[in-house]
Amino acid sequence: MTWVIVGLGNPDEKYARTRHNAGRMAVQKFAKAHELSEWKEDKKANAFIARGLIERALTLAILPNTYMNKSGNAVSRFVKSVKAAEKLIIVYDELDLPLGTMKVSFDRGSGGHKGLESIIRALKTTAFVRIRIGISPSSASGEIKKPEGEKNVEKFILGDFSSSDTAVLSKVFKRVSEALETIIRDGRATAMNQFN
Repeated sequence: MTWVIVGLGNPDEKYARTRHNAGRMAVQKFAKAHELSEWKEDKKANAFIARGLIERALTLAILPNTYMNKSGNAVSRFVKSVKAAEKLIIVYDELDLPLGTMKVSFDRGSGGHKGLESIIRALKTTAFVRIRIGISPSSASGEIKKPEGEKNVEKFILGDFSSSDTAVLSKVFKRVSEALETIIRDGRATAMNQFN
């Protein structure tokens, strides 16, 4: 069965370097590092797709061309059953984690993330793997300083990463890539032990 890796974000160029696009950016880096095929547009799915073999397993990398809250439309074209969802990995930004961190989890709720809500609705299951990429600022002691209030949250997640953030992110993206490989090769439990 094919592995499906989805990088969540918003498709327009103006969102390319925003915090809400961390998942999309991470999957683009993964596809490049693993020499997956060129990105091709799939008009029916409304997504860009790159494919290749990772550890001898057929793998599809998907970047939905829909806005975040419609991500489920694209994902449901490739994941047709609850069983298939067990080989689905969603990579996305997480306000509840500090910048510079990532976490692998399985079978959880959406945590209020609109992209995940859309996917859970479309697939009618929460039983898939997530890789959450921290985007929140933190204090010197590591305490998260998350923005408060809907307007501030929206402004923050749709804001661009600074150049110092980008340097931190490149290390995180490398870990995300390693975690993706580990999930495909050794399974999610191993990846959770190794990366959390």
